[in-house]
Amino acid sequence: MNNPQFEVLQSAKILVTGGAGFIGSNLCEALLELKATVVCLDNFSTGKRENISGIMEHPNFTLLEGDIRNLEDCHSAVAGVDFVLHEAALGSVPRSINDPITSNEVNVSGFLNMLVASRDANVKRFVYAASSSTYGDSEALPKVEDEIGKPLSPYAITKFVNELYADIFHKTYGFNTIGLRYFNVFGRKQDPNGAYAAVIPKFVMQFMNHESPVINGDGTYSRDFTYIDNVVQMNLLALTTSNEEALNEVYNTAVGDRTDLVQLTQLLKKYLSEFDPKIKEVEVKHGPERAGDIPHSLASVEKAKKLMGYDPKYKIEDGLKQAVSWYWENL
Repeated sequence: MNNPQFEVLQSAKILVTGGAGFIGSNLCEALLELKATVVCLDNFSTGKRENISGIMEHPNFTLLEGDIRNLEDCHSAVAGVDFVLHEAALGSVPRSINDPITSNEVNVSGFLNMLVASRDANVKRFVYAASSSTYGDSEALPKVEDEIGKPLSPYAITKFVNELYADIFHKTYGFNTIGLRYFNVFGRKQDPNGAYAAVIPKFVMQFMNHESPVINGDGTYSRDFTYIDNVVQMNLLALTTSNEEALNEVYNTAVGDRTDLVQLTQLLKKYLSEFDPKIKEVEVKHGPERAGDIPHSLASVEKAKKLMGYDPKYKIEDGLKQAVSWYWENL
């Protein structure tokens, strides 16, 4: 993350909500490397203590155990903070279909609590995790920020509502936000376990155990798989950009490439078999399509390039090599 623009963070205090999660913990580490002071707020419903075990003793790091559904916890967390990276959320389309109420409480009510607390604390900038699910039933490819369809899941609705609230807080209170629509983020520290595990770590673990991964549908569904270091770069740019035009906007956070699920399993087999040749023989199976899934996802990242100087360094192959190596050493 060698960018002179990021040096302004050396004297900054930054709150990362969901900082013990997959993306949040990577952001905490990157900020500490830049010599920022970091506060992590997490209730450990999906975050993991091992994700932050390596930074718990860092003199610039503070862990606050709390819940964004509790406004008092939000007020405590933002005290004296310059910037907020809001990552706390309940992800997963299937989880939201199974339990829409809890997803709404965390992703909408919790988000509003964080906006209110941040506004009250005069936070300079509020950067939040939005989602590519906001594009819903729009069939246009690539996805361009100002052209969205109707949401296809409760999760997608909650993330769209986040964008609406952020926009209103700017227009009503002059509060500065930036939303980052994440596209299928993967990489180190992403949990392969549980009912709602993301496809890449789940398939990696199954291949490593010589179990057959199951692709939902015929495998032609495609995604703009985005390596974690690209996402970290976007968050740091959003925190530090001095371009006034870049504020109070939403941005696709992706690579601008798409890979279908058959191609994905072939790449995973290729890279994992370098560690274990038997993985080449593991069969891939197919199951029914999953409710609420969009067929194809491909981002245009031109807006982020133009307004914030975004330059994604990791294509799918580069990211998968890094991720597979990390999983091999850590699982």
